[in-house]
Amino acid sequence: MYAKGHAASQHLRENASIYVFTSLLFLIGIVFGAVIVNSMNVIQKQDLFFYLDQFFEQMMGGTVSDAVSLLKSSFFYHMKYLLLIFILGMSVIGMPIIWILLFMKGIVVGFSVGFLVNQMGWKGLFMAAASIAPQNLIIIPVYIMAGSIAMIFSFTLLQKLMAKKGHQPLLPPFMKYSALFVILFAVLSVASIIESYVSPGALKAVVEFIYGS
Repeated sequence: MYAKGHAASQHLRENASIYVFTSLLFLIGIVFGAVIVNSMNVIQKQDLFFYLDQFFEQMMGGTVSDAVSLLKSSFFYHMKYLLLIFILGMSVIGMPIIWILLFMKGIVVGFSVGFLVNQMGWKGLFMAAASIAPQNLIIIPVYIMAGSIAMIFSFTLLQKLMAKKGHQPLLPPFMKYSALFVILFAVLSVASIIESYVSPGALKAVVEFIYGS
């Protein structure tokens, strides 16, 4: 157990710059998403809020998709996204695309929270806390870790391919890379369960409180 903890801390120390880079990239995406909200004109905001308001009414009426459908949709969405990062990490040249994916993920989170707060003030903040925060407390670190691990593997692959000391075995780092992504897949499964069973109920309670008050 101690050996694993020591290996993990050593890994973080050696690759701290990569983890900081991916975290900043995600954070910049969040900020950019919030900026997009402020750059929208009144008509665009009204149109988007109309659809959001319709969704809230459907939720109160109980016509929103059931939890099982939401779980399938959430699970396959995250699995495909993570699988894409996994594949790009093995391609070396796919590193810039990984950066774009992380940046876009940050934009989605920043825009979602920013729009709710912009349109509804403290009520929107409560809605964001109920519907977006629970699963994203898991999803955001997982995506940052996935992007970082993919970048580290790309650098490792590049170093081994360019090494002049003869053939360098690629199987051990690939097995470790695959095992880490399997763990991340499992963690994202937990996030999908929260997104499908916990967040909708929490959001519905907040919506009923706001619209009923």
